[in-house]
Amino acid sequence: MRIAVLSPYLDRRGGTERAVIELIERLCQRHGCEVHIYSQRVEDIEVAPFRSPSAGGHNRPFWHRIPKIPGPHLFNFLWWVLCNRLWRTKDRWIRGIDFDLVFCPGINSSRVDAIVTHIVFREFFRLVHDELRLSAAPLRKWPLLIHRLLYYRFIMYLEGKIYRDPRVALAAVSKLTATELTRHFGREDVTVIPNGVDSDLFTMAERLRRREVIRKSLQIDPNDFVVLFIGNDWKKKGLSGLLEAVALLRDLPIRLVIAGRDNRIGYDAQIGQLGLGERVLFLDPSGDVMQFYAAADVYAGPTLHDSFALPPIEAMACGLPVITTSRNGGAQIVEDAVNGYVLPDPRDNGALAGLLRMLYEQPDMRARVGESAARTAQQYTWERNAEEGWKFIQEAAARKAESHRFK
Repeated sequence: MRIAVLSPYLDRRGGTERAVIELIERLCQRHGCEVHIYSQRVEDIEVAPFRSPSAGGHNRPFWHRIPKIPGPHLFNFLWWVLCNRLWRTKDRWIRGIDFDLVFCPGINSSRVDAIVTHIVFREFFRLVHDELRLSAAPLRKWPLLIHRLLYYRFIMYLEGKIYRDPRVALAAVSKLTATELTRHFGREDVTVIPNGVDSDLFTMAERLRRREVIRKSLQIDPNDFVVLFIGNDWKKKGLSGLLEAVALLRDLPIRLVIAGRDNRIGYDAQIGQLGLGERVLFLDPSGDVMQFYAAADVYAGPTLHDSFALPPIEAMACGLPVITTSRNGGAQIVEDAVNGYVLPDPRDNGALAGLLRMLYEQPDMRARVGESAARTAQQYTWERNAEEGWKFIQEAAARKAESHRFK
């Protein structure tokens, strides 16, 4: 099978791109597919330059480099959508490359056959709409807000055009995202392919092995109860509510570790107002994510919306009790009070504080939930994710061939 994969960039640092790389490697090496990557940047996967339309049998994907231009994100995205379409057209007419399937993660181009959806922008826009009102913002912020509005509007236009097309096979990373595709676009035929976790890297044994050294390097007292939060979009991830919850637990030796990057100004002010002071430790993102889990006792991610966040499942694989919310698609693998905890209302800071207190006061419960979480996470490997992706691609290709047969 000859497959085109469309993605502006590929590396293993993000969940969406990691899933695509894991799938591509298995398509080439295990299933004998000829994969052509159309992308502006490719890292963390071995690729081959394309030389001939008859060069099949390769165990590496071919990379068709799409040029990138400087400028605002909207212009870059418009350029990407135009160019990857032009490059494929050129390859078809000049090089004679016909694809059995055109696949992409999310809205990356028009005229595709199969999509795995990692975020529904129409739902995301509904959540952030109030933040984008020009009337509520100072004039100096208008250019940025207008840029974001135009970008979201264009993405939502593409979503409406592509997701409503019954010829496009759709998959989603969670039941939550599948439900959003049904609600906004009437698609009730969505395959659910949950994200995975690197079960070799994230383990309870490795977390415990590194715990003492990492905590000492971060100057964390051995008696501190460390609550971990990982993410970059702090407003959407619910950091403000987590700070409020920690402030309700002043009698406990809680240390909140925040690993990620965002604008700290508003959060520094909130920390000062709540009197949290040295209880909060900010850490920059790192390629060694395992160090953050090694330092922690509990993972708390009171997200307002996530299709399927990776940190909670990574924390589960490390044997940490995890607190997430019903607005995280990854909550579908969490059985409340068995292998983790799910907050029905992500804004219920009192309930979040109550769970943190219970986990601090009941170390045996903490250990049991963490062990159960590790067993659950072992079932959701990238191997499983890629094999379910391969099954989805086979079904999408058969669907496309069947529709062409009746034309």
